[in-house]
Amino acid sequence: MDLKEKLVSSFLAFENKGILDLDSSVHSIRTKAIQNFEKEGFPSKKDEEWKYTSLKPLLKHDFSLFSTNEKSIGFKNIENYLINDIESYTLIFIDGVFSSFLSDTTHDDCDVCVLSSALNRPKYKMIVDNYFNTIAKNNNSLSELNTAFTKEGAFINIPKNTIVPKPIQILNFSTGSEKEILLQPRNLVVVGENSHVQIIERHQNLSKNTTLTNSVTEIFVHKRAIVDYYKIQNDTENSSLIDSTFVSQKQQSVASVHTYSFGGKLTRNNLEFYHEGEHITSNLNGISILNGKQHVDNHTLVNHKFPNCESHELYKGIYADKSVGVFNGKVIVQQEAQKTNAFQQNNNILIDDGASINAKPQLEIFADDVKCSHGCTIGQLDESALFYMQSRGIPKKEAKALLLFAFGNDVVNKIKIPQLKTRITKLIAKNLGVNLGFEL
Repeated sequence: MDLKEKLVSSFLAFENKGILDLDSSVHSIRTKAIQNFEKEGFPSKKDEEWKYTSLKPLLKHDFSLFSTNEKSIGFKNIENYLINDIESYTLIFIDGVFSSFLSDTTHDDCDVCVLSSALNRPKYKMIVDNYFNTIAKNNNSLSELNTAFTKEGAFINIPKNTIVPKPIQILNFSTGSEKEILLQPRNLVVVGENSHVQIIERHQNLSKNTTLTNSVTEIFVHKRAIVDYYKIQNDTENSSLIDSTFVSQKQQSVASVHTYSFGGKLTRNNLEFYHEGEHITSNLNGISILNGKQHVDNHTLVNHKFPNCESHELYKGIYADKSVGVFNGKVIVQQEAQKTNAFQQNNNILIDDGASINAKPQLEIFADDVKCSHGCTIGQLDESALFYMQSRGIPKKEAKALLLFAFGNDVVNKIKIPQLKTRITKLIAKNLGVNLGFEL
């Protein structure tokens, strides 16, 4: 039995476990989703959107759908993966199960809890029923698979006129309790009018066992709201991640998603923005630093539907050894979206001959009064700059690392949380072998 057949045949047993309320609209949504997945199956390289990324090696594994052997995890096992020098709300999941002991939730000025809890309260159940799977539905077969097996995830509801006083950290850990496990976290974020929230998300394998995480996040940003969402991807060589994030924005809102990919066997990021009003700003920033045989595929979409909106996209990649990068950035400007300002830039450096990057920037413009641009560069380090630094007494290895560090620094400078900026800077320096010469 292949993985697709196993998943489809396991769905009924999964439903009968009563993981989420079968009386809610989630039940019918999941049933429809498994039917769609059964029809479409896993994507292959024959699909244009997956032309440069193959899931075949992953599909050979006999993944468990959920953990049967619980492992005891304490704070000392996970503290290195938290941003510890800031006060924050935390939502921590161990092998797909929420850990109330390790988490810090709230229902005071905002709601930071989990989906299962939200479905058990009429006030929040109505929110879930109104928003769940409304932008992720029918998007791709992997999102449908996640919807079908939605077990648990973060539920973040920010009422109108609320500035959340501290960031929210969402951390998903795999303990290695199963030899091979497929995790499918689901996050729902609703941000009310005039509100502001900062969210940090991370997936981390704590063992040497094989993990595949198929994650879906839906973010709804209402009028004049501001959302800053940060994704840290620095996992083990036996871990793969398929991360699909969908953002729906109302008028005058500002949403920013920052993606930092430093580790993992295969990482696929699907990031999509949909404009549902005027004077919207969308920011998409990312940096990938890969070595070995790592593979990162960034697929982005910004759909401009209304006039007077902006999108700004900056992705950078540094690829060493036999690593592979993919960038496919699509910007659609609908006929009604006059006065759109859309900027997209993708810059890449190949350090070794065995490394490669497949880049495909796309603009589909159906309006005539717009300002849109895109650019893509693939090259190596500037030899003249390298020579200049060596002539000033900096050894070649250090000079090379410092130039690479400077190459990615403009992406890092967009981070608005100082402590997170320090953490990302350290991770980049470590990956590049840079000695900063001072303590951060």
